[in-house]
Amino acid sequence: MTVFDLPEKKKRIESLEKKAEREDFWQNQEEAQEIMQELENSRSSLREVSNLETEINALSEMAEIAEGDKKLAVEIENSLEHLEKKVENFEFECLFSGEYDERNTILSIHSGTGGSDAQDWAEMLLRMYLRFAQRKDWKAKIISETRGEPAGIKSATLEISGKLAYGYLKAEAGVHRLVRLSPFNANNLRQTSFALVEVLPEIDKMREVELSPSDLKIDTFRAGGAGGQHVNKTSSAVRITHIPTGLSAACQSERSQLQNKEKALKVLKAKLFQKELEKKEREKKKLKGKHAGVQWGSQIRSYVLHPYKLVKDHRTKFESKNPSEVLDGELDGFVEAYLKNINEHKRRKISSNSF
Repeated sequence: MTVFDLPEKKKRIESLEKKAEREDFWQNQEEAQEIMQELENSRSSLREVSNLETEINALSEMAEIAEGDKKLAVEIENSLEHLEKKVENFEFECLFSGEYDERNTILSIHSGTGGSDAQDWAEMLLRMYLRFAQRKDWKAKIISETRGEPAGIKSATLEISGKLAYGYLKAEAGVHRLVRLSPFNANNLRQTSFALVEVLPEIDKMREVELSPSDLKIDTFRAGGAGGQHVNKTSSAVRITHIPTGLSAACQSERSQLQNKEKALKVLKAKLFQKELEKKEREKKKLKGKHAGVQWGSQIRSYVLHPYKLVKDHRTKFESKNPSEVLDGELDGFVEAYLKNINEHKRRKISSNSF
């Protein structure tokens, strides 16, 4: 069951509008832009509800006078079909109810063990997410990349900006498994490869995470890979390590060391924030007497290219028999199934707690 809380949405818009009216609103540019983006998204949702209500009322009025008019009845039927699709699309967007769903996202891909096959698989996933972003008219930028030898990538980090970017891509977090005939094996044997995908919401204002300069180790190095000749002339790339946790983030996409440092810091903060959320979740499960760890072999999705063709999500059982289409960025079906699965789980949990 999907619920659009209209009164709550109106209250939220009023609250955001009051913030935007403050004289000091634009003193903090990043926070102001974040608020304006949320305000525009909320207003857009409200307009969509209003437009749907108008169309429904208009069709209802037409239906009252359509008796015996076959031409008008056909027109109403066509309009109703079009309206149903609009409602379905709106219901789908209502599934994005997570706290961070409207935020931009930081997506990282890490190849598993398996040498060239695993590295090539990681690069195939990188292309898949770049194509998915392109299909959504999002902005996607590779901010860090480590090339493999002789092919593929060992790891890569993307910065993806667009409407509901994190809401869509959070469904992709986990281990992805590929089964195919290896292009790197002389005997063309079947090979299974793994890659880990991490998805983090972009957190601009990190009240939840405070970083002490003494806890940070900052290294600079010459960037490699794509980016033109400039990246190899100076040590502009930056890697920041959080000493207490060992977490690190790097950026090499910008021309200046300062810009790379700022982006690396943003990624590191998102990682620390995610770590804190995971810690709280583990504590909850421990109190319930349960323990569930994510292991390398516990894949969320399998992509089989041989001996048959199938992509199957093991969490939702949603599948596609067209791996080429999926690897070209057609992921909407998997995302929708995942969100509906989460929504249904929440609904059952609420129902069970009400008794």
